[in-house]
Amino acid sequence: MNILHLKYAVEVARLGSLNKAAETLLTAQPNISRSIKELESDLGITIFSRSAKGMVLTPEGEELIEYAQGILKQIEQVEKIYKDGYSKKQKFSISVPRACYISEAFTEFSKDITYKPAEFYYNETNSGQVINNVLNNDYALGIIRYLEKYDKFFKETLEEKGLCYEMISEFSKVLIMSKDNPLASRESVCVDDLIPFIEIVYADPYVPSLPVSKIIKDEFLEDIDKRIYVFERAGRFELLAENTKTFTWGSAVPQKTLDRYGLVQKKCVDDKKVYKDVLIYKNGYNLTKLDKQFITALITSRRKYL
Repeated sequence: MNILHLKYAVEVARLGSLNKAAETLLTAQPNISRSIKELESDLGITIFSRSAKGMVLTPEGEELIEYAQGILKQIEQVEKIYKDGYSKKQKFSISVPRACYISEAFTEFSKDITYKPAEFYYNETNSGQVINNVLNNDYALGIIRYLEKYDKFFKETLEEKGLCYEMISEFSKVLIMSKDNPLASRESVCVDDLIPFIEIVYADPYVPSLPVSKIIKDEFLEDIDKRIYVFERAGRFELLAENTKTFTWGSAVPQKTLDRYGLVQKKCVDDKKVYKDVLIYKNGYNLTKLDKQFITALITSRRKYL
């Protein structure tokens, strides 16, 4: 099977005519006709039915053309990589939890983008989707966040799926609230103080092999009966800023971000939960220069804020 034959067949299918395809491809009509006959002979199928109205695809021909279009597109991409200098483009991709110290690291890292063409992808989501993104959606790196008590569940899952992992940080979450929240002026806050207020939480908790009901029981305060579920970090900050009856838990937030939204962060004296942020990537993946630069920025940010 010849790639040129596939190209001729796709063009004839698009135009419905040998003559029109010959004009477009700048070749003689007999060449195209002969190529299609050879392709039909090689594959043992009839690609076109020939009539006075032109060249009409048979059911087998429709299936072949669909495959052929995919093949030709891949060939075009390969040619672009090696002929147009596409391979010189800087590429970086990471999927992460919704965390300020990580986004701060990415921001600093992004300042080093040089004059070369660049494609950087930064995706914030839950741990389950991070794992899926690294496995299936072409994200080179991921960072998952989970309670220390779930360490076994996550490590077993990562090993089963052929993912490498390295711990980035271990920390306790802080309370984040409006500077006008009644609790903001207190020297210390305990869990019972939070009961009258509205908790803002992310709506997609995830732990491998565990039902959401179990995760919610471990993650969320049992005595809180007012919650707002969100998916976006920015939306969470807007709610905290505008509704002084709300609070949330999170890793430490840079002071400039707190000031921007009029927020404060405080430790909860009787909260003993410990969380882990873990870097993941596929087995056999070699960290690029950009990957290593980001990890350096991440460690710097972790030391600064956590």
